[in-house]
Amino acid sequence: MSQTRTNSLLVSGACVVIVVAGLRSASDIVGPVVLAVALTIVFHPLRARLERRMPTWAASVVLLLLAYLLILALTLALVVSVGRLAALVPAYAADLDDLVADVTGRLSSAGVAPTEVAAAAGSLDVGRVLDVATSFMAGIAAVLSDLFFIVTLLLFLAFDAARVSWLADRARVHRPELVDALATFARGTRSYLGVSAVFGLIVAVIDTAMLWAIGVPGAFVWGVLAFVTNFIPNIGFVIGVVPPALIGLLEGGPSLMLWVVVLYSVVNLVIQSIIQPRYVGSAVGLSTTLTFLSLVFWAWVLGPLGALLAVPMSLLVRAVLVDADPEGHWKLPLISGQPSDQAPAATP
Repeated sequence: MSQTRTNSLLVSGACVVIVVAGLRSASDIVGPVVLAVALTIVFHPLRARLERRMPTWAASVVLLLLAYLLILALTLALVVSVGRLAALVPAYAADLDDLVADVTGRLSSAGVAPTEVAAAAGSLDVGRVLDVATSFMAGIAAVLSDLFFIVTLLLFLAFDAARVSWLADRARVHRPELVDALATFARGTRSYLGVSAVFGLIVAVIDTAMLWAIGVPGAFVWGVLAFVTNFIPNIGFVIGVVPPALIGLLEGGPSLMLWVVVLYSVVNLVIQSIIQPRYVGSAVGLSTTLTFLSLVFWAWVLGPLGALLAVPMSLLVRAVLVDADPEGHWKLPLISGQPSDQAPAATP
């Protein structure tokens, strides 16, 4: 029995490695597909309301146009932001070098050994912070710029989604657990992405206004970055605040940087840490540790888009491997970090 269990674990592990390697090698296809499916899920509840007032095909067209407008608006905002950021970074190249030189000079004056000062100077390439922000936003824009594939896929999904209820009713006869698990995944994804988008837009508008008011260059860029990073769990706020704080340091000194950090922290604490979780509730059903590991894993597998879709991807894996398995529900407390009577599960 022990040998059989060991063999089973080894085979399962090998299968996981093969699947992950396949996903990573096909990330340019998988990422846009997941994005298109997520958008279809987000807009699906609107379909039922529209179908009460118009034919099914007309409802599909309306949802398709809404998805197209959303992608177009986000793509234009990211492209403009990346262009503005690319023009902004070179203007501060000399200031970045002076900042590193000042820090290393202070270390030398404090008696730090020259070799350690040189090592610190090599690690204090603060320009990399802006390069990371540029690369991240450019990566998202590159995915969204593949409009032909996404537009075509959304076209098919919009019309096929009209038959979801019909398909679910027939599939429930054979695999009721799987149907319920996928329904739970859809609700969790819709709740997470919808609420994150609304509050991300609120945070972006507030951050842009604050940065403009205190005189930080590139306020629109950092507002778009704040909106995008609101979809990144756990560390999204940190990614969003570091670039404008650094620009504030170079533009107005430590006082302006402190203002950026304080104002960002207040907005994040009130909106993202207090208000937003009340609307998301327990629909996600992932513990804090698992959410962070999901972020790291899916960003590695799918790139920047994987960081944005880390929670939906993990919810899909949970639905297929745990919620759909009647004998696997004992794993729910381990995944959600909640007692079994509170852990979100697939319910009929």
